[in-house]
Amino acid sequence: MLPAKVGKITFTIMLILRKYTALLGIALSALSTIFCPFLKVPIKGNWNLYETDTSLFLITLGILGLLVLFFVLRKITLFRFTAILYLCWTVLGLVAVYFKINNYFGMKLVDGLLAKTLHIQWGWAVLIGSALIVVFSVKKVKEIN
Repeated sequence: MLPAKVGKITFTIMLILRKYTALLGIALSALSTIFCPFLKVPIKGNWNLYETDTSLFLITLGILGLLVLFFVLRKITLFRFTAILYLCWTVLGLVAVYFKINNYFGMKLVDGLLAKTLHIQWGWAVLIGSALIVVFSVKKVKEIN
């Protein structure tokens, strides 16, 4: 709670966590990293996040673990900060994979052929959508005293 005085009126800003929405976002994020396709490779088929980039997968699950820890400990401010960090991390991961596909070898011809064969799949939309669900599960409420 953050008290603020304006004249004789005191405002208190509270953070409220919508528990079921937060759990839905966390569960959807955890399941999407394993079961959703993130990259389409021509001969091997669809890759999940672990097959796309192991370090990206482990850091994503580490941030999700922090979200679960702060959820259980009811540290809503830390949960909100970590949720925003998680959203930024998923967008950064998508951008990193995109640039890795388009600039892998540093030669225009080979990179152009590689970019035409590898395709980003719908798993990224599920992951970013679930990160948005987690971010919007925390709500600010003003109380007037």
